[in-house]
Amino acid sequence: MNDITVTVKQLNMYIKSLIESDSRLAFISVSGEISNFKNHYSSGHWYFTLKDGDAQVKCVMFKSANFRVKIPVEDGMQVVIKGRVSVYERDGQYQIYAEEIYPFGQGDLAAAFNILKEKLEKEGLFSEEHKRKPKRFPSKIAVLTSDTGAAIKDILNITAKRYPLCQILLCPVTVQGENAVKSMTDMLGRVYNRDDIDTIIIGRGGGSIEDLWAFNSEILARKIFDSPTPVISAVGHETDFTICDFVADVRASTPSHAAELAVPDMSEISDYIFTYKKRISNLLNSKYKNADLRYKAVISIPVFSAPQKLFDNLSLKIDNLEENMNHLLKRAFLNYEKRLSDCTARIDAMSPLKVISRGYAAVSANGNSVKNVADILVGQKLTLKFADGTADCEVIGLKCDKE
Repeated sequence: MNDITVTVKQLNMYIKSLIESDSRLAFISVSGEISNFKNHYSSGHWYFTLKDGDAQVKCVMFKSANFRVKIPVEDGMQVVIKGRVSVYERDGQYQIYAEEIYPFGQGDLAAAFNILKEKLEKEGLFSEEHKRKPKRFPSKIAVLTSDTGAAIKDILNITAKRYPLCQILLCPVTVQGENAVKSMTDMLGRVYNRDDIDTIIIGRGGGSIEDLWAFNSEILARKIFDSPTPVISAVGHETDFTICDFVADVRASTPSHAAELAVPDMSEISDYIFTYKKRISNLLNSKYKNADLRYKAVISIPVFSAPQKLFDNLSLKIDNLEENMNHLLKRAFLNYEKRLSDCTARIDAMSPLKVISRGYAAVSANGNSVKNVADILVGQKLTLKFADGTADCEVIGLKCDKE
């Protein structure tokens, strides 16, 4: 009996060495379905479980390996994992250390679809800013589909019922097989050169993913994106999605739905016109009634109902204003006349001539007024101004009262 005691870590390391020494486990391919997928964003490592109907195994794919994976990895994918088997010592469980991941079986087409979808989406081919609405009342619609399939029959029937004024131009193309992409892109080029097409419908009836694969072509997607005319994609059934659906201006769930989106319904147009006719009639009646009420309100105003009365009132007001103005002017004239008389009397009272007329004389020497005895000299010539004339004098003596 072996009495050697080992630690848990030593045990796990020993088992790990046994597994890693098996060359069959050093590089192994395992198929299964991915579940519990987790992208550890801080480290960039992927952790997930690979399972089938009977068993499951833990897997890890380090950032140094997963950056090479070109397909989007998510739960439910059937894949083939290539890598090595080893033991994670801390947990004591074995797991696959994945180095490569490939889609399995049907997953090849799904992976290619997702890769192209992600590529074109990043380039902006699916952006809403590039989407255009089909013409509301088209004159001619080009339909690219098989001339023997049910799609064209559905489109012709529905457009004829809904909007018979529109002409349908059938552009027969191959919608399946290796020549389908070239057939559709060549036909689109021919349609683009026309100037009488309002809308383009491209599509076919339903089928398997392989049957619809031509509509997942990158060449076809870019050709549709370059269309000068709004494009409606109508590929397969309601649950089918193709790259063509994402790049087109409008996606229809079926060819019949595409026809409904492409043309209006005459019955709806008739109802639309009737509704607006009624709305316009009601609006006009309402405006007429409002205008009539306003007219009656206006003509009831006195100035319109009895204009002569207004003129009589205005004439009376004018007479009163004229009388008041004459009265004010008369008062103002009398006030100014009295003020002028008072000013004249005051000026006259202050006039030197008034003083001279009472027996006084104004004395001047050399044209200058003489006011004081001190301003003249003995022998100086003086002029005396009297009320009735002047007299020239000579000073023979001076006497000042202040001496």
